[in-house]
This record gives sequence, C-alpha cells and structure tokens, in this order.
Amino acid sequence: MQAHSPRRSALLIIDMQVGLFQGPEQPWQGEQVLARITALVGQARKARAPIFALRHTGPQGSPIEAGRATRQVLPELGLDPAVDHLLDKTRPSCFFETGLAEQLDDAGVKRLVIVGMKTQYCVDSTCRLARDLGFEAVLVGDAHTCMDTPGLSARAIVEHHNATLNGAFVQVMKAADVSF
Repeated sequence: MQAHSPRRSALLIIDMQVGLFQGPEQPWQGEQVLARITALVGQARKARAPIFALRHTGPQGSPIEAGRATRQVLPELGLDPAVDHLLDKTRPSCFFETGLAEQLDDAGVKRLVIVGMKTQYCVDSTCRLARDLGFEAVLVGDAHTCMDTPGLSARAIVEHHNATLNGAFVQVMKAADVSF
C-alpha cells in the first residue's frame, strides 16, 4: 500500500476536449490556458500527484457526442490512459455518477487543483461540490476558461467566478503559485 500525505493533491482537468477547445467558438485566452494546464500536468507528474481528466459527453450531433474523435481530451496535454485517470461525465459536476469521489478517496487525495472548461458550468459545479464532499479545493484562476456569451464576455465570466468561488468554495491561485 502506498503511503499518502495528509494533504495529497491531485490535478483535476475538466473538459479540455478537442470539440470544445477547437470548436467554432474559441475559448478566451485558450492557448495561454492550455499552456498553463500543460505545465501543471508536468508539475503533477514530477510530484507524483495523480491526474484526473474528465470528458463531457454531449448530446447527439454535438462535437462531444459519444463516439466522436473530437470528444477526446486534447493531445497537447500529454495524458496517458495507462497512468492517468480518464473519466466520462454527462452532467456539469465532475462528481455526478462518475466515481470520481471514490477514486480520489482510494488514492488518498485530500486536495484538488482544478483547471479546465467551461467556467460557468462544469468548473463552477465541480468547485462548489468539492468542498461539500470534504476536499480542499484550489481553483487555478488563470487556468480555466469559457467562451463569450450574449450577456457577458468570457473574461467577465472568469473574473466573476474567481471572485465568487474564492473563500467560500475554493482557494483561487495563479498557476505559477501552485505546488503539488
């Protein structure tokens, strides 16, 4: 049995999928966010922290419907299905019927470093529930993104969520300040 520190961390990558990231609507600061997440993958590997990546399964006809190649996680992340934990979801929360909480518990994870897409849906839902499930949650404030909406720019959505979630649900940190 592997010994785990009391604050063992895991990297949680949400919906960084080809069909969302490279779709018709471009994510705000997409390349910068991708570079930060890729760097965090490297840091997690170096620290031997587990990496969990969740993929959303969209409805038929969407770029992330089951069976489409565009539903896959971005290859630039360098994830390895033999080592990393790749899970599928059908709802915004990464915890809903995915087995994620149980796998985190089995791995001795107490602290989640959260990154990915889309800020106002899956990132928000997962951040809010993580604390309720007993995890210490860190939202990497410059490593999550979304697209502009008719009501708000993506930048405003990201800034709003960083401010709203910080404290009550997560600790917001910059990618450069994260350690595992």
